[in-house]
Amino acid sequence: MHEHDAHEGAGGSDAGRSAAGDGAMAPSEARPDAQGLDVRFVGSGSEYFRIWIVNLLLTLVTVGLYYPFAKVRKLRYFHGATVVGGHALGFHANPWVMLRGYLLVGAMVAVYSLASHFSAGAGLVAFTIVAALWPALWQSSVRFRLANTSWRGLRFRFSGGLRGAYQVMLPWGLMAAAFIGVSVALAPEPGQRPGPAAMLLGVLPLVLVLCIPALLWLMRRYQHDHYALGNEHTRFSATMGSFYGVFGLATLMFIGIVAVLGIGAALLVPVLAGGQTRGPGLGAAVVAAGVAFLLVYVVVLSVVGAFVGARLQNLAWNGTRSEHLGFASTLAVAPLARLTLKNWLLILLTLGLYLPFAAVAMARLRLEAIAVLASADPDALVAVASHPNESAAGDAAGDLFGFDIGL
Repeated sequence: MHEHDAHEGAGGSDAGRSAAGDGAMAPSEARPDAQGLDVRFVGSGSEYFRIWIVNLLLTLVTVGLYYPFAKVRKLRYFHGATVVGGHALGFHANPWVMLRGYLLVGAMVAVYSLASHFSAGAGLVAFTIVAALWPALWQSSVRFRLANTSWRGLRFRFSGGLRGAYQVMLPWGLMAAAFIGVSVALAPEPGQRPGPAAMLLGVLPLVLVLCIPALLWLMRRYQHDHYALGNEHTRFSATMGSFYGVFGLATLMFIGIVAVLGIGAALLVPVLAGGQTRGPGLGAAVVAAGVAFLLVYVVVLSVVGAFVGARLQNLAWNGTRSEHLGFASTLAVAPLARLTLKNWLLILLTLGLYLPFAAVAMARLRLEAIAVLASADPDALVAVASHPNESAAGDAAGDLFGFDIGL
């Protein structure tokens, strides 16, 4: 239902549905009386490559000004290749309207950078202004994207208000402002050593990291609590604790695997050095062990990242329901990790030319791991939703700004 949630993932529907042990909910478990509307992704890497390469060249030639037009072409392709219950999604945004949003954000970033260049105080004031406007821009962007997405001739809507957007973004803004303010206040004068109070600068990033699951949950709840299609309005039931559970397990996985790798590397060096305690043999052994550790570290990041990505997708969509519609996401960790590693390797070997093929494969895996569940006849739901005021209700100009900022 939302491109940011759905189009970030990867290849092979059968593998994506084999989610045993991933905490995923099967469609029959989610709603025994519901009929499943399969989600298929029919795009191909070769088709998207032609769109991608033209978008890339025109964006470079126009020094970035073509980017909104490139984004619209990309979204139209990915939406059109996403088939839900036998009907493809549509994307109808006007790229000129999107360009306004990108230019506004670019101007805001430029003003902030210029103010920061002159003084830290001016930079803090500029940051405060940008932070004050950002929730409204974010809400406008989400509404714009949904209002320009359709299924079976019906436009999606986003019913979240400005107040909710500010409530979600306020913790982010307060913590960022606190970090910048403390940094300015505790910054030592040239030639002086940092004082004991400067230790706060090391504590604040840790606090930010610990708050990430809560902040992500707030964002997901705000988004998934306000999707609408016709008379169907979604509600979000996943808890903040479940998000912390995912990140807690991922952290333990990462620490445990890295610790084992470190011990393994320490044991491997003497073996590779052949008992030497100095000289070129020891140096070569250290280099070899370091390279091996780095390669395995990349694999670990892929596995842990796939674990977080799969679990969060399943949590978000399995916890999203309306009166007659629901979702069952069964994305498995292993296929996502394998595809991530494959994509990274092929992108590296092709110097980036594999990127469009990777994007298509990732979208296929993530999307085809989702089923839409309907407890009522979809034709009847569409007939009820096909009201004369439906197009007006889904008009992108109905929000405060009426444009997309690329989120």
